[in-house]
Amino acid sequence: MSTEGSTKAILAALAANAGIAVAKFVGFLITGSSSMLAESVHSVADTSNQGLLLFGQRQARRQADSLHQFGYGRSRYFYSFVVALVLFSLGSIFALYEGYHKIGHPEPLTSPIVAVVILAVAIALESYSFRTAMVESRPLKGASSWWQFIRRSRSPELPVVLLEDTGALIGLVFALAGVGLTILTGNPVWDGVGTILIGALLGVIAVILMVEMHSLLIGEGATPDECRAIQSALEQTANVDRVIHLRTQYLGPEEMLVGAKIALAPDTDLATVAVTIDAAEAAVRSAVPAARIIYLEPDLDRALAQ
Repeated sequence: MSTEGSTKAILAALAANAGIAVAKFVGFLITGSSSMLAESVHSVADTSNQGLLLFGQRQARRQADSLHQFGYGRSRYFYSFVVALVLFSLGSIFALYEGYHKIGHPEPLTSPIVAVVILAVAIALESYSFRTAMVESRPLKGASSWWQFIRRSRSPELPVVLLEDTGALIGLVFALAGVGLTILTGNPVWDGVGTILIGALLGVIAVILMVEMHSLLIGEGATPDECRAIQSALEQTANVDRVIHLRTQYLGPEEMLVGAKIALAPDTDLATVAVTIDAAEAAVRSAVPAARIIYLEPDLDRALAQ
Protein backbone atom coordinates (compact mmCIF):
# COMPACT_ATOMS: atom_id res chain seq x y z
CA MET A 1 0.00 0.00 0.00
CA SER A 2 2.48 2.67 -1.13
CA THR A 3 1.70 6.28 -0.26
CA GLU A 4 2.79 7.42 -3.74
CA GLY A 5 -0.64 6.91 -5.29
CA SER A 6 -2.51 8.56 -2.42
CA THR A 7 -0.11 11.53 -2.43
CA LYS A 8 -0.68 12.04 -6.17
CA ALA A 9 -4.46 11.98 -5.64
CA ILE A 10 -4.18 14.43 -2.74
CA LEU A 11 -2.03 16.87 -4.73
CA ALA A 12 -4.45 16.73 -7.68
CA ALA A 13 -7.37 17.45 -5.35
CA LEU A 14 -5.43 20.23 -3.60
CA ALA A 15 -4.63 22.02 -6.85
CA ALA A 16 -8.18 21.64 -8.18
CA ASN A 17 -9.89 22.77 -4.96
CA ALA A 18 -7.61 25.78 -4.43
CA GLY A 19 -8.36 27.10 -7.91
CA ILE A 20 -12.06 26.30 -7.62
CA ALA A 21 -12.32 28.06 -4.23
CA VAL A 22 -10.96 31.31 -5.68
CA ALA A 23 -13.27 31.12 -8.71
CA LYS A 24 -16.33 30.40 -6.54
CA PHE A 25 -15.60 33.29 -4.19
CA VAL A 26 -15.32 35.63 -7.17
CA GLY A 27 -18.61 34.24 -8.44
CA PHE A 28 -20.27 34.80 -5.06
CA LEU A 29 -19.04 38.41 -4.89
CA ILE A 30 -20.46 39.05 -8.36
CA THR A 31 -23.78 37.20 -8.04
CA GLY A 32 -24.57 37.14 -4.31
CA SER A 33 -25.61 33.47 -4.68
CA SER A 34 -25.76 31.54 -1.38
CA SER A 35 -25.13 28.31 -3.31
CA MET A 36 -21.91 29.83 -4.62
CA LEU A 37 -20.93 30.95 -1.11
CA ALA A 38 -21.64 27.47 0.30
CA GLU A 39 -19.61 25.88 -2.47
CA SER A 40 -16.81 28.40 -1.88
CA VAL A 41 -16.59 27.43 1.79
CA HIS A 42 -16.84 23.77 0.77
CA SER A 43 -13.81 24.18 -1.54
CA VAL A 44 -11.85 26.02 1.16
CA ALA A 45 -12.64 23.15 3.56
CA ASP A 46 -11.55 20.58 0.96
CA THR A 47 -8.31 22.48 0.28
CA SER A 48 -7.56 22.60 4.01
CA ASN A 49 -8.37 18.91 4.26
CA GLN A 50 -5.86 17.98 1.57
CA GLY A 51 -3.24 19.93 3.52
CA LEU A 52 -4.16 17.96 6.65
CA LEU A 53 -3.84 14.65 4.78
CA LEU A 54 -0.37 15.58 3.54
CA PHE A 55 0.64 16.65 7.06
CA GLY A 56 -0.67 13.35 8.42
CA GLN A 57 1.50 11.43 5.95
CA ARG A 58 4.52 13.44 7.04
CA GLN A 59 3.84 12.79 10.74
CA ALA A 60 3.40 9.07 10.09
CA ARG A 61 6.96 8.86 8.71
CA ARG A 62 8.47 9.76 12.09
CA GLN A 63 10.65 7.06 13.63
CA ALA A 64 9.41 5.04 16.58
CA ASP A 65 10.63 6.23 19.97
CA SER A 66 10.34 5.22 23.61
CA LEU A 67 6.93 6.86 23.93
CA HIS A 68 5.48 5.47 20.69
CA GLN A 69 7.31 2.19 20.30
CA PHE A 70 5.18 1.01 17.38
CA GLY A 71 5.71 4.26 15.49
CA TYR A 72 3.40 7.04 14.34
CA GLY A 73 1.55 5.30 11.51
CA ARG A 74 -1.87 6.05 12.98
CA SER A 75 -1.24 9.78 12.54
CA ARG A 76 -2.70 9.29 9.05
CA TYR A 77 -5.92 7.99 10.62
CA PHE A 78 -6.06 10.83 13.12
CA TYR A 79 -5.69 13.61 10.55
CA SER A 80 -8.22 11.89 8.29
CA PHE A 81 -10.65 12.00 11.22
CA VAL A 82 -9.91 15.72 11.62
CA VAL A 83 -10.76 16.09 7.91
CA ALA A 84 -14.22 14.68 8.64
CA LEU A 85 -14.69 17.16 11.49
CA VAL A 86 -13.64 20.09 9.28
CA LEU A 87 -15.98 18.95 6.51
CA PHE A 88 -18.87 18.73 8.99
CA SER A 89 -18.27 21.99 10.86
CA LEU A 90 -16.90 24.27 8.15
CA GLY A 91 -18.78 22.77 5.22
CA SER A 92 -22.08 21.22 6.30
CA ILE A 93 -23.13 23.44 9.21
CA PHE A 94 -22.23 26.65 7.37
CA ALA A 95 -24.13 25.59 4.23
CA LEU A 96 -27.22 24.62 6.23
CA TYR A 97 -27.19 27.96 8.05
CA GLU A 98 -26.64 29.95 4.85
CA GLY A 99 -29.41 28.05 3.04
CA TYR A 100 -31.86 28.61 5.91
CA HIS A 101 -31.00 32.31 5.93
CA LYS A 102 -31.40 32.57 2.14
CA ILE A 103 -34.82 30.89 2.18
CA GLY A 104 -36.01 33.15 5.01
CA HIS A 105 -34.59 36.31 3.43
CA PRO A 106 -34.37 35.70 -0.34
CA GLU A 107 -32.36 38.17 -2.40
CA PRO A 108 -32.23 38.35 -6.21
CA LEU A 109 -29.04 37.19 -7.93
CA THR A 110 -26.81 39.59 -9.85
CA SER A 111 -25.37 38.32 -13.15
CA PRO A 112 -26.37 34.70 -12.45
CA ILE A 113 -24.92 33.54 -15.76
CA VAL A 114 -21.47 34.15 -14.23
CA ALA A 115 -22.27 31.60 -11.51
CA VAL A 116 -23.36 29.07 -14.14
CA VAL A 117 -20.07 29.45 -16.06
CA ILE A 118 -17.96 29.17 -12.90
CA LEU A 119 -19.87 26.11 -11.71
CA ALA A 120 -19.45 24.43 -15.10
CA VAL A 121 -15.66 25.05 -14.99
CA ALA A 122 -15.58 23.78 -11.39
CA ILE A 123 -17.33 20.55 -12.44
CA ALA A 124 -14.65 19.98 -15.08
CA LEU A 125 -11.81 20.55 -12.56
CA GLU A 126 -13.44 18.36 -9.90
CA SER A 127 -13.95 15.63 -12.50
CA TYR A 128 -10.19 15.67 -13.16
CA SER A 129 -9.46 15.34 -9.44
CA PHE A 130 -12.05 12.56 -9.07
CA ARG A 131 -10.63 10.67 -12.06
CA THR A 132 -7.11 10.88 -10.60
CA ALA A 133 -8.32 9.44 -7.29
CA MET A 134 -10.14 6.62 -9.10
CA VAL A 135 -7.09 5.73 -11.19
CA GLU A 136 -4.81 5.65 -8.13
CA SER A 137 -7.36 3.62 -6.15
CA ARG A 138 -8.01 0.96 -8.80
CA PRO A 139 -4.92 -1.22 -8.05
CA LEU A 140 -5.94 -1.36 -4.36
CA LYS A 141 -9.63 -1.79 -5.11
CA GLY A 142 -9.24 -5.07 -7.00
CA ALA A 143 -12.52 -6.82 -7.77
CA SER A 144 -14.44 -5.17 -4.94
CA SER A 145 -16.97 -2.39 -5.48
CA TRP A 146 -16.05 1.24 -4.80
CA TRP A 147 -18.19 1.23 -1.65
CA GLN A 148 -16.45 -1.93 -0.43
CA PHE A 149 -13.09 -0.31 -1.13
CA ILE A 150 -14.01 2.72 0.97
CA ARG A 151 -15.29 0.48 3.79
CA ARG A 152 -12.38 -1.99 3.78
CA SER A 153 -9.35 0.11 2.84
CA ARG A 154 -6.74 0.45 5.59
CA SER A 155 -5.23 3.43 3.75
CA PRO A 156 -7.34 6.48 4.65
CA GLU A 157 -6.34 9.11 2.10
CA LEU A 158 -7.78 7.64 -1.09
CA PRO A 159 -11.23 6.89 0.43
CA VAL A 160 -11.26 10.41 1.89
CA VAL A 161 -10.41 12.03 -1.46
CA LEU A 162 -12.91 9.82 -3.30
CA LEU A 163 -15.72 10.76 -0.91
CA GLU A 164 -14.77 14.45 -0.93
CA ASP A 165 -14.66 14.57 -4.73
CA THR A 166 -17.95 12.70 -4.98
CA GLY A 167 -19.52 15.19 -2.58
CA ALA A 168 -17.98 18.09 -4.47
CA LEU A 169 -19.37 16.93 -7.82
CA ILE A 170 -22.86 16.29 -6.46
CA GLY A 171 -22.72 19.57 -4.53
CA LEU A 172 -21.84 21.45 -7.72
CA VAL A 173 -24.84 19.87 -9.45
CA PHE A 174 -27.05 21.04 -6.53
CA ALA A 175 -25.59 24.54 -6.78
CA LEU A 176 -26.07 24.60 -10.56
CA ALA A 177 -29.66 23.42 -10.14
CA GLY A 178 -30.34 26.08 -7.49
CA VAL A 179 -28.94 28.89 -9.61
CA GLY A 180 -30.57 27.52 -12.78
CA LEU A 181 -34.03 27.28 -11.18
CA THR A 182 -33.59 30.78 -9.78
CA ILE A 183 -32.88 32.06 -13.31
CA LEU A 184 -35.82 30.16 -14.82
CA THR A 185 -38.41 31.02 -12.16
CA GLY A 186 -37.11 34.36 -10.95
CA ASN A 187 -37.50 33.02 -7.39
CA PRO A 188 -34.22 33.24 -5.35
CA VAL A 189 -35.58 30.74 -2.83
CA TRP A 190 -34.35 27.96 -5.12
CA ASP A 191 -30.80 29.17 -4.54
CA GLY A 192 -31.36 28.65 -0.82
CA VAL A 193 -32.81 25.18 -1.44
CA GLY A 194 -29.69 24.24 -3.40
CA THR A 195 -27.56 25.45 -0.49
CA ILE A 196 -29.56 23.34 2.00
CA LEU A 197 -29.02 20.27 -0.18
CA ILE A 198 -25.28 20.96 -0.28
CA GLY A 199 -25.18 21.19 3.52
CA ALA A 200 -27.12 17.93 3.96
CA LEU A 201 -24.86 16.15 1.48
CA LEU A 202 -21.68 17.30 3.21
CA GLY A 203 -23.12 16.24 6.56
CA VAL A 204 -23.78 12.70 5.30
CA ILE A 205 -20.28 12.38 3.81
CA ALA A 206 -18.68 13.77 6.99
CA VAL A 207 -20.54 11.24 9.17
CA ILE A 208 -19.48 8.36 6.89
CA LEU A 209 -15.86 9.53 7.15
CA MET A 210 -16.10 9.86 10.93
CA VAL A 211 -17.40 6.30 11.29
CA GLU A 212 -14.73 4.84 9.00
CA MET A 213 -11.83 6.80 10.52
CA HIS A 214 -13.00 6.02 14.06
CA SER A 215 -12.86 2.32 13.19
CA LEU A 216 -9.31 2.69 11.86
CA LEU A 217 -8.20 4.79 14.83
CA ILE A 218 -9.22 2.22 17.43
CA GLY A 219 -7.54 -0.50 15.38
CA GLU A 220 -8.71 -2.72 12.53
CA GLY A 221 -7.36 -6.19 11.85
CA ALA A 222 -6.23 -7.72 8.58
CA THR A 223 -8.74 -8.28 5.81
CA PRO A 224 -10.20 -11.81 5.45
CA ASP A 225 -7.93 -12.46 2.45
CA GLU A 226 -4.87 -11.32 4.41
CA CYS A 227 -5.85 -13.48 7.40
CA ARG A 228 -6.13 -16.53 5.16
CA ALA A 229 -2.77 -15.75 3.56
CA ILE A 230 -1.10 -15.37 6.97
CA GLN A 231 -2.59 -18.58 8.32
CA SER A 232 -1.64 -20.48 5.18
CA ALA A 233 1.94 -19.17 5.34
CA LEU A 234 2.26 -20.26 8.96
CA GLU A 235 0.74 -23.71 8.49
CA GLN A 236 2.87 -24.42 5.43
CA THR A 237 6.05 -23.75 7.40
CA ALA A 238 7.98 -26.88 8.27
CA ASN A 239 7.42 -28.20 11.84
CA VAL A 240 4.22 -26.13 12.32
CA ASP A 241 1.24 -28.43 12.89
CA ARG A 242 -1.42 -25.72 12.89
CA VAL A 243 -2.28 -22.18 13.99
CA ILE A 244 -3.99 -22.28 17.39
CA HIS A 245 -5.07 -18.65 17.24
CA LEU A 246 -4.22 -15.55 15.25
CA ARG A 247 -4.60 -11.85 16.06
CA THR A 248 -3.79 -8.92 13.76
CA GLN A 249 -4.00 -5.14 13.90
CA TYR A 250 -3.00 -2.36 11.55
CA LEU A 251 -0.63 0.08 13.27
CA GLY A 252 -0.78 2.27 10.17
CA PRO A 253 -1.85 1.85 6.55
CA GLU A 254 1.41 0.08 5.66
CA GLU A 255 2.29 -1.66 8.92
CA MET A 256 0.50 -4.61 10.51
CA LEU A 257 1.06 -6.26 13.87
CA VAL A 258 0.66 -10.06 13.81
CA GLY A 259 0.46 -12.22 16.92
CA ALA A 260 -0.09 -15.97 16.68
CA LYS A 261 0.17 -19.12 18.76
CA ILE A 262 1.44 -22.01 16.67
CA ALA A 263 1.36 -25.69 17.55
CA LEU A 264 4.64 -27.62 17.26
CA ALA A 265 5.36 -31.29 17.82
CA PRO A 266 5.95 -32.16 21.52
CA ASP A 267 9.48 -33.42 20.91
CA THR A 268 10.69 -30.34 19.00
CA ASP A 269 14.06 -29.17 20.37
CA LEU A 270 14.84 -25.53 21.15
CA ALA A 271 17.13 -24.99 18.15
CA THR A 272 14.41 -26.28 15.79
CA VAL A 273 11.85 -24.02 17.47
CA ALA A 274 14.04 -20.97 16.78
CA VAL A 275 14.59 -21.96 13.15
CA THR A 276 10.86 -22.64 12.69
CA ILE A 277 9.85 -19.24 14.08
CA ASP A 278 12.33 -17.45 11.80
CA ALA A 279 11.04 -19.38 8.78
CA ALA A 280 7.41 -18.71 9.71
CA GLU A 281 8.03 -14.96 10.08
CA ALA A 282 9.74 -14.84 6.68
CA ALA A 283 6.83 -16.76 5.10
CA VAL A 284 4.26 -14.37 6.58
CA ARG A 285 6.15 -11.27 5.43
CA SER A 286 6.44 -12.75 1.95
CA ALA A 287 2.71 -13.48 1.81
CA VAL A 288 1.59 -10.17 3.36
CA PRO A 289 4.29 -7.45 3.09
CA ALA A 290 2.39 -5.15 5.47
CA ALA A 291 3.00 -7.70 8.28
CA ARG A 292 6.15 -6.05 9.60
CA ILE A 293 5.89 -6.73 13.33
CA ILE A 294 5.33 -10.41 14.12
CA TYR A 295 5.18 -12.18 17.47
CA LEU A 296 4.89 -15.97 17.38
CA GLU A 297 4.34 -18.13 20.44
CA PRO A 298 5.24 -21.82 20.02
CA ASP A 299 3.01 -24.18 21.97
CA LEU A 300 1.82 -27.77 22.14
CA ASP A 301 -1.41 -28.76 20.45
CA ARG A 302 -3.33 -29.68 23.60
CA ALA A 303 -6.46 -30.41 21.59
CA LEU A 304 -4.69 -33.36 19.95
CA ALA A 305 -3.07 -34.43 23.24
CA GLN A 306 -6.49 -34.93 24.77
